[in-house]
Amino acid sequence: MFSLSGAEISHFLMAMGCLLAMAHLLGYLAERIFIPRVIGEVAAGLVLGPTLLGHFFPDAFKWLFLGFAGEDKLFGLLYQFGLLLLMFCSGLKFQTKFNKEDAKITSALVIGATIPAFIVGWLAAGWFNITPYLGTANNTLAFKIVIAISIAVTSIPVISKIFNDLGIMHTRFAKIVIACAGIHDVLLWVALGFATAIASEGGVFTVGTAVKSISISTAFILGTVFLGYLLFKRMTIIKQNLLFRSSNLGYFLFIMFMLASLAGNLHVEAIFGALLAGIVAKVALPKVVSERLEQGVSNISFSWFIPIYFATVGLQLDLVRHFNPLFFLGYLLFATLTQTLAVYITSRTIKQDPFTSLNLGLAINDRGGPGIVLSSVAYSTGIINQEFFAILVMLALVTSWIPGTWLRIVVSKGWRLMPGDEKIVPRRRSDDDTFKTINYPGK
Repeated sequence: MFSLSGAEISHFLMAMGCLLAMAHLLGYLAERIFIPRVIGEVAAGLVLGPTLLGHFFPDAFKWLFLGFAGEDKLFGLLYQFGLLLLMFCSGLKFQTKFNKEDAKITSALVIGATIPAFIVGWLAAGWFNITPYLGTANNTLAFKIVIAISIAVTSIPVISKIFNDLGIMHTRFAKIVIACAGIHDVLLWVALGFATAIASEGGVFTVGTAVKSISISTAFILGTVFLGYLLFKRMTIIKQNLLFRSSNLGYFLFIMFMLASLAGNLHVEAIFGALLAGIVAKVALPKVVSERLEQGVSNISFSWFIPIYFATVGLQLDLVRHFNPLFFLGYLLFATLTQTLAVYITSRTIKQDPFTSLNLGLAINDRGGPGIVLSSVAYSTGIINQEFFAILVMLALVTSWIPGTWLRIVVSKGWRLMPGDEKIVPRRRSDDDTFKTINYPGK
């Protein structure tokens, strides 16, 4: 009852292998021309999905990805694992140590970038006809919340990858942006949990529903942070912890899966549990342990599960039949200006110089992975339809491209990112560095 036939296993492995290889290939090529890797990985799904292969050779697409009953469910399972691991890795990027001035800047940016952008996004939902983009839940309130989140969300994974590629992860600028993105996303995932709760209630909104959803989310956050901190801090590196001793990585993955399961059962969204598991691990564990955990999780996640996740997002897009380019361009311009101006004005208000404020505005405008997660969750819960799903995915991709290109120019020109980062020396680490210590035969 738990097995597949030999033919089904062979077929699935071939289809998954093709998708994974295409994701890595296009991701690599994207990085070679200074485009974030995630764009190439999603493009793999576009190439092998309904947009290209399915459009020109529909029978080939169906044979490859819908070749037997349940093949789509297998891809769906890998898709969910990739999503959970992406959020777990995002939590492990969370920044915890700040001096007083950096904490002040981060707090101001979190407030200034989140509240105005969220409000403008909420109001914008009433400025255009959203009816054609409603999903099967047919819930306008949940849809408005998703629009507001799409304007205000920021990406930890993609902006961190950009900083790593440019060799500026050690800078004050990178530390503040990643911290802002982390706090930002926790707040917005609470809002997303509220939206999905409303959608699951059949479109009925009551004060009781709102209070219940927010209370459960808040209790889950506080309980996870408190109990998780104690668990990781006091019970991880002890002789009695046989699971940790038997497999360090297995222990942390077990905690992540349990928290994700608990979050899902509480209707908070499973991905939120994975994110909090990563944050708590980062906060509670000694630096050497958290870094080892991050390296171990990243090795398997970014080589298999996460590329499959992003490529599967591309498989769900049909840009030929379900994409309005003119509406997308307008939405892109609106979202970018709203978020960038909100950060710029906040930064200038706390007396940062214009160039620093511009750098912060463009970096925090990166929606990347969380933007795609938002679109995936909203689509799967019926809040948005396939057309708006495509809009949000493309918004995440393009707004990941903009800061990557701009910050590359800033670093190459030797310009200062912000005060405190004068004369920085980029510290680049190639993905191939892992293999440079291998002793090959004959050498």
